[in-house]
Amino acid sequence: MPAQHGPDRPDGPLPSEWLILADDLTGAADCAIAFARRGLGAAVGWHAAPAGDGAMAAFPVLAIDADSRRLLPEAAAARHAALLRRHLSGRAHPALIKKIDSTLRGQPAAELAATLAALREMGRGRLALLAPAFPATGRTTEGGHVHLEGVRLDSTALWARDHSYDSADLLVVLASAGLKARLLPLERVRKQPSALAAALHAAHAERLDALVCDAVEVADLDNLARASLPLAENVLWVGSGGIAAALAAALPAATGVPPPALPRRPGGVLVVVGSVAEASRAAAAALAGTGVPRFAIPAELLRAGEGDPRWRPLGREIAAAIAAGRDTLVEIAADPAAELRQGAALAEALALLLAPAASRMGGLFATGGETACALLSRLGVHGIHLLEEVEPGVPLGLTLGALQVPVMTKAGAFGRNTTILRSLARLHHLLGAPS
Repeated sequence: MPAQHGPDRPDGPLPSEWLILADDLTGAADCAIAFARRGLGAAVGWHAAPAGDGAMAAFPVLAIDADSRRLLPEAAAARHAALLRRHLSGRAHPALIKKIDSTLRGQPAAELAATLAALREMGRGRLALLAPAFPATGRTTEGGHVHLEGVRLDSTALWARDHSYDSADLLVVLASAGLKARLLPLERVRKQPSALAAALHAAHAERLDALVCDAVEVADLDNLARASLPLAENVLWVGSGGIAAALAAALPAATGVPPPALPRRPGGVLVVVGSVAEASRAAAAALAGTGVPRFAIPAELLRAGEGDPRWRPLGREIAAAIAAGRDTLVEIAADPAAELRQGAALAEALALLLAPAASRMGGLFATGGETACALLSRLGVHGIHLLEEVEPGVPLGLTLGALQVPVMTKAGAFGRNTTILRSLARLHHLLGAPS
């Protein structure tokens, strides 16, 4: 039986099933792993997985990667609406989370508008609680504006490099998709949960599309989670790993089935770094410093494909290192000429190159969700059963599908120099092998 609610737990019935729609794989896993930490069975899958998969449907927490960050608004919206309809079938009253990037990359407004419209068409209309803050990573929301380390997001170098909107004013962003929204300022977010819940009820009765929720501390998200959890059938949480962690923490811990043992396979761990972010490159350099085999794959080779004479010899060399039981680092070499929109094509080409090696690997560590999804899909994998978080933002799971292998994923733009090293050490420990 679930534990009884303590004084910090919300009153009223709590959801037992969760559906999370995300715009990328690492974000989907970041949200779902928060629930796995509470003892709930959690899995992440992707939009191209076969329909009607009973194994995926059996998990009380299911996160789906829509892989929509690089799509145009109309395509991203259509994909989210289709995934929602598909995965709500068979789930009577799941709590819903729409995961977005905490720095507003991609098409969060168009995706949210399509999700809300699809819910209304299905007779499940909900109020969106937009809370993208992730204080643990320096992302906050103040006065309805996203801030990064205290600076308005639209004034940062990150925004200048990659953004979809003219400003980081969330009310303006929502209005651009035709959504009627109002700000829930910090002083109201910090009210007693009962008073905050009354404000949420009023906004729902007013038929607003969304409330933009300020949050500058973890406690602000915790308060929002406790107030809104009993209203799960009437709200849609929209945010990043911060709100997911707050919602999971407000649930009673579950005592479920013990997680499965990780299978031991003879190959080494394949470490794939598809991100050009500095944090990922620094972690890869630290791993390379230990003497592991290192392969830097030029982007122009991936664009050329199998016709390039270097392709097959390089693939065989990587496969040989993995088959010999050696952890092996593969990177897409930094290419200043490569544009962001080329990422999907490069990930698919890299997956094709690495498929022979990956079929022999004892485990996978992938930085960049697009890369991991492309590679695993090519191997007949359609999802990941999440088991634990080896480091903040680095979930460990077991693949579901034709190949069973432990896998760890990490978003490209965060982490420490030691993240890959420490994650590999944890995996080797769990496998009972020397690191």
